[in-house]
Amino acid sequence: METPFTIARFYCFADFPDYVEWQGRLKGIMATGGVRGTILIAPEGVNGTVAGPQSGIDDLIAALRKHPGFENLDPKFTPSDIIPFEKIKVRLKKEIITFKQKVDMSQTGQYVEPQDWNALITDPNTVLVDTRNNYEFYHGHFKNAVDPDTFRFSELPAWVEANKEKLQGKKIAMYCTGGIRCEKSTAYMRSQGYDEVYHLKGGILGYIEQMPEAESLWLGECFVFDDREIV
Repeated sequence: METPFTIARFYCFADFPDYVEWQGRLKGIMATGGVRGTILIAPEGVNGTVAGPQSGIDDLIAALRKHPGFENLDPKFTPSDIIPFEKIKVRLKKEIITFKQKVDMSQTGQYVEPQDWNALITDPNTVLVDTRNNYEFYHGHFKNAVDPDTFRFSELPAWVEANKEKLQGKKIAMYCTGGIRCEKSTAYMRSQGYDEVYHLKGGILGYIEQMPEAESLWLGECFVFDDREIV
């Protein structure tokens, strides 16, 4: 039986100089298509989690892909019986994920597909770093993952500096809920001189969707920042 709605999560790092002009445009597209949720827009790109009828989601993604730099926007879809968001929110931000560090997003780490993730994180020479906050880690994490015990994502650089002796010479594998935090954090790690830096493509949600439960190294649940809270 088909579900009536689709949850879409997406992000893209690309120059977005006219992002302010897009605030009203995106709100209009969402309202017309019956889509609700939150989209963050900033000079560095777009980051959103929304839900609605598939037709409305398709119109929203198509509009974004027309903007230079967003042509390859790669949303992840999850079927849903409900729309788990009450409002339409399109917020103007300085960053689409707050890090408070200047990062060259053309220098991100290497993507690792979910089916290849287990081999990487069970390698004895790999340090597996959870880039989420300590509350998210408490609800669930990968086996043997390191918890930097941060409250905000912007605290991660201080943890890296304090633990550089443990990280040097190692493969660094980083993960987060949907991919955006580990993409920015791997770019930061490379700027700090770490060469073998990897991140999980599609994040935890992509891994859970694709990995058979019998083979999964995920422990617990995954906290998400919307009305669902846990998936």
